[in-house]
Amino acid sequence: MFYGFDGQAYGVERYLEDRRVIWSFLDGQCKEGTWYEENGQICFIYEDRFDPQCWTFQSTPDGLIARFENDPVSTELYEADEIGEEMFCLGPDTGV
Repeated sequence: MFYGFDGQAYGVERYLEDRRVIWSFLDGQCKEGTWYEENGQICFIYEDRFDPQCWTFQSTPDGLIARFENDPVSTELYEADEIGEEMFCLGPDTGV
């Protein structure tokens, strides 16, 4: 699912079996994680962060709205329409 913010593509998340996810800011760097429900929020924990990233989701006539609940300013993302891109993940960094 692609997400937008302020009229621009923001990121993409792939939802897998067993509540697993893969997130990318569309830069080829992908983070694996898991999600769970807590107090009406959907919380994500990623491999590089152990503090939960919790969101509330609302279905609207224009699509899904996600509001970040760990931030007092409350970042709001929306489900992006087809943006003509696919999620891609680069391989692990290789040393020289």
